[in-house]
This record gives sequence, structure tokens and C-alpha cells, in this order.
Amino acid sequence: MDGNQIQTPSDFLERLEAIVGKSGLLTEAADTEPYLIDQRRAYRGATVAVVRPASTEEVSKVVALCAETGTPIVPQGGNTGLCGGATPDDSGNSVLLSLSRMNKVRGIDPLNYTITVDAGVILADIQQAADEADRLFPLSLGAEGSCRIGGNLSTNAGGTGVLRYGTTRELVLGLEFVLPDGRIWDGMTALRKDNTGYDLKHLFMGAEGTLGIITGAVLKLFPKPKDVQTAFVAIRDCEAAIELLARARTASDDRVTAFEWIARRGLDFVLKHIPDTRDPLETEYAEYLLIELTSGHADGGLRDTLENILGEAMEDGLVLDAALAESEGQSRDFWRLRETIPEAQMVEGASIKHDISVPVSSVPEFLNKAGAAIEAEVPGIRVCAFGHVGDGNVHYNVTVPVDMEADAFFGQLEAINRTVHDEAVALNGSISAEHGIGMSKRLELAHYKNSEALDVMRTLKAALDPQGIMNPGKVL
Repeated sequence: MDGNQIQTPSDFLERLEAIVGKSGLLTEAADTEPYLIDQRRAYRGATVAVVRPASTEEVSKVVALCAETGTPIVPQGGNTGLCGGATPDDSGNSVLLSLSRMNKVRGIDPLNYTITVDAGVILADIQQAADEADRLFPLSLGAEGSCRIGGNLSTNAGGTGVLRYGTTRELVLGLEFVLPDGRIWDGMTALRKDNTGYDLKHLFMGAEGTLGIITGAVLKLFPKPKDVQTAFVAIRDCEAAIELLARARTASDDRVTAFEWIARRGLDFVLKHIPDTRDPLETEYAEYLLIELTSGHADGGLRDTLENILGEAMEDGLVLDAALAESEGQSRDFWRLRETIPEAQMVEGASIKHDISVPVSSVPEFLNKAGAAIEAEVPGIRVCAFGHVGDGNVHYNVTVPVDMEADAFFGQLEAINRTVHDEAVALNGSISAEHGIGMSKRLELAHYKNSEALDVMRTLKAALDPQGIMNPGKVL
């Protein structure tokens, strides 16, 4: 779809209201405004209307109407995405379809370790429902109190538990989907094994709404952790972190749930800008890890395991200092230091963010090479990198030099992005580990993705969405 004005039929809004009811249709500017600005406030769009269906059948009818009239559709979950993937363009041609009213947990089967949900259920509510059934839904990320599972699925979200449980894609057994012509594909199976042809659910996860709209899912559950051990650890360098990760996985029988790397600058920003935070260690160090081990047994012995791992690593010079959480509250304090880095960086000044991944063993090399390259590109730039080093995902954020104006800094956005992404791709990495493509990385995807992959993606898009009405201008 291009940005040319599309003339919707005169009765279009009336027909939408007939499908979703008066409470399901928003047209006044004051009501639609919150849906039209992305999380980072980098994109602002316009819309014919915000439509909020309450069921899969209503989604189907809305999509069928839009297909009939050639009206573009932008699906949106919790509007917490970081790449502009759920924001319409400024043409005002499109309908924004919010899944916020589709917020029911349809059922939970503790014996099958599954939970069945609408796509609009908030992630934290799924976690709570699982917890109440003495089970764990392990997807966890900073926006879990407001993001919705449909958006998590559409972007194949990562989070802090990927090392142990995998990405969102790996947590799904079944999917329900509305195709671009309005038909409903019901793939809501709770089977672990189903080898009957193409596994279609994987086609739609990570597609960011460009192939249709996810409306429901059957998700995997896991035993609820009964023993959780958390440590905030100062390390010699990132090479030591990778060695320590390998040791910890072996020594704990692969019960490492989180392995987060933090550089001192990020911690300094948090201590400076986030109230009620403090340094867990008396001495300042250049690099840290936040390590968490979990077990389904209350007497799992993880405390001794973690102490032994860190003690041996300290003797070998990999670990310089460590604080082990003595309570659940102290563990939350450790996690708060990690999770508020992006917030603190925003307060510190203008920033440019990257979400790269490389093989775990290549993380130190990436950090060294990217640091040298970005400093040569913009002298004085302040690297504020952190991330899920356990799965090779680094949020390579950079903050404006202290003597540079924000406009001048953002004027170098494309050059900075290309410098960081070149270093990641040179190490067989990716320019998007867990945030998706959306609008912000669409040109970068075209630059780095090989032509065969792009051709296949375009072929799939043309076959399923020949009118190009599904989330136009995103990904491709």
C-alpha cells in the first residue's frame, strides 16, 4: 500500500460499529491519540478509527470488511513495541485494530502444562494465572505489566529467560489466526507432537501483523520454581563472563535461568537517575553480571551450587566480587538495577538503541570491535551497553556525548546504526535479536538480509496478503 488517500465507503464506520458495538469503536481524536504514538515517541500516525473487537469472530468480520473496501489494518497489542511496528503511517488511511478487549484466559490445563489465552491478555496476567495453578509461564520482560501476548508472539519477543526456556516462538503449541481475507485459521492444538505437514504457526509468529492477526494461543507452562538464587557479580571482563556461563551451566545441570551483563556506565546512570537504588558492592568495577539459578525443588541445593561456582571462579580470577541475594526483596533490588537502565539512559540524554545478537562466544569480540568503531565514528560517544549475554543478545545503546546537541547526535543516526550493525553482521550476528523490525529497521533489513530470504518473504506476503492491507510499511 502507498500513502495515497484511500476513499472509504460512506457507511464504513457504521458497518464497523455494527460489528464491534459503540464501545468497540473510537473515532474522536482524544480517544484515538494514545494508540497513535509509539512507546519511544519516535512515530506518530493517523487512523480512520480505532476498532476494538471483543472476539475472534469480530476480528474476522472487521478484517473481511477491510479486505472488501481495501482499507489497511494496523494490529496493536499493548503498544509497547520498540520499532514502530504497531503505529500507522500519517496518511489516515488505515484502521488501527486494538486487541485490548480480547483479554480472557480461555483455560488452563496443569496436567498438560498448557494455558490457552486470547491474544489481548496482558503478559503479567498470564504469569499470574500460571502461578495460581502452581505452574510457570517463563516469558518475562520489562513491559510485562502492559504488553499483550499477541504482540509478544507477533514480534517473537525474547526477555530474560531465553537461555533456559527459549524465545516466545518456542513457548507456543497452538495458534489461532485471522487471515487477510477474514478467514479464521484454527490451529489451537495442545499437542507436543503433530507432524502433519507445514507447521503454520511459525509462519505467523515474528511476522509483526504483516500476514494477518493472531487472536489466540496455546502456550507451554513449566514447573513453578521453588528455589531461586540470585547474585550480583563483578567480573574481570566479558571474556570472563562467557567462561563463567559455561561453567555455571555445567555445574548447575543447566539450571541457569538468567545471565545478564551490565557495564559500569549503565549502573552509574541508574544510581544517578533512579530513586531508591544503591550499588550492591562496596567497590566500583567495570563490568557485572546478574545471575539467577532456579529449581523446581525447594531443597534444590542451588545456594551451595551458586556459592561453589562463584568461589571457584574467584580463585581463578574470573570473578572479582559478588553479592548473593539474602531475600526475595534483595533479589528484586538487583533486578531493578538491570531493568531500569533504559529509563535511566533516557533521563541522562539523547540515546540511540540497538538490539543485536551474535553467537555467545563472540560477544566479547563484538563489544571490543563495536566500541572502537563507534568511538572513531563519534568521538566522546557514551556506550551504555547491557543485555542477555547468556543468549548472545546485547542492547548496544549509545548516549550523546556530553558536549554535543541532541539534534546533531540524531543527525548521525544512520551512520551510527550502520557502524554497530556492520560489526554484528561481520560476526554472523543479527541486527534484531528480540525487538523485531517494524518501521525503524526496515531499511536495515533490506540492506543486510540476503536476496533469497527477502524474495521468499515477499512471496509469502504476496500470497497471503495480495492487497497489501496488513500492517503496510512494516518489515518489508
